[in-house]
Amino acid sequence: MDFNVKKLASDAGVFFTRAVQFTEEKLGQAEKTELDAHLENLIARGDCTKNWTEKIFRQTEVLLQPNPIDHTGARIEEFFYEKLDRKIPTRTTNGELLGQYMQDAAKDFGPGTPYGSTLITVGEYQKKLGGAEREFLQASAVSFLTPLRNFLEGDWRTISKERRLLENRRLDLDVCKARLKKAKLAEAKAAAEQELRVAQTEFDRQAEVTRLLLEGISSTHVNHLRCLHEFVEAQAAYYAQCHKHMQELQKELSSANGDTFPNAFAVSASTSGISAGPSPLSGGSAPGCPAASSGPLDPAPLKIEEVKPPATGTRKAKVLYDYDAADTSELSLLADELITVYTVPGMDPDWLIGERGNQKGKVPVTYLELLS
Repeated sequence: MDFNVKKLASDAGVFFTRAVQFTEEKLGQAEKTELDAHLENLIARGDCTKNWTEKIFRQTEVLLQPNPIDHTGARIEEFFYEKLDRKIPTRTTNGELLGQYMQDAAKDFGPGTPYGSTLITVGEYQKKLGGAEREFLQASAVSFLTPLRNFLEGDWRTISKERRLLENRRLDLDVCKARLKKAKLAEAKAAAEQELRVAQTEFDRQAEVTRLLLEGISSTHVNHLRCLHEFVEAQAAYYAQCHKHMQELQKELSSANGDTFPNAFAVSASTSGISAGPSPLSGGSAPGCPAASSGPLDPAPLKIEEVKPPATGTRKAKVLYDYDAADTSELSLLADELITVYTVPGMDPDWLIGERGNQKGKVPVTYLELLS
């Protein structure tokens, strides 16, 4: 008990002298031992690495799990399963959940109806997209997030601990230097010199330990570089898989619903004279290009050079998106330009004849906004 009390009193005394030395340094009333330039550069580089690694780590977590509530819940779940030494169960992604909702809705709407059958198809591909997302999240967590977290929660904590110890050793050294300056008697000077030698030795030893740890930051950069390459590869594979699934879905919808949507456009054309396409034209993304004029919807090939504009019925149209002509019968378009459009008997309702100066050709309705 006596030993513990004495140790506590000694520790309190050391803490107090360090606090006094630190305060006097801040006030400019005491000298401060400066670290060598190499060590200072290593410390600055270490702080920079820690700060940016932490920002990249946090933002990557946000990228992979945008919902902060879900993110917090996932971290808590991971913590408990890690403490219980059990495998974390597979989490259903939003895409998989959306796909399941679509397929469940199709059962109520009727899987044999056009809407129901399309919901089933789209739901199936949403599940595929969700599965691809889950694989990407798992790969990114292992190859990228985990190494960054290990650095922040492991290596950097060790470095921070040794740096705090180095700062304490420096304060002790400067306290000993101040005592030696204040010593008047020979006996007091001898004792102060002995304390200074011990403090200098401990400071030099701690500075070397800290330097070695900070020099290891270079190896950390190399490791994180490799992890970054793996993250990019996982991301590229994920987006390629998503692109493949969406192309397959577009083809399947095009073949399954090819007779449904053209008929709807035809009805619109028969009632209004000229179709302005589906209402979502004001959206930000370009719609898919309608079927080519050589498809089965055209009753006969249309010879553009023989087409004459009607006496009445021409209209101005604003081009919403760039369009590249598939053949010489079509007219290429540039977004925001104005062209003259009209229709001719027997023409596919998804297309109009467009004129720009002396150029003429078929243009897709869904790429236009009719103005007058």
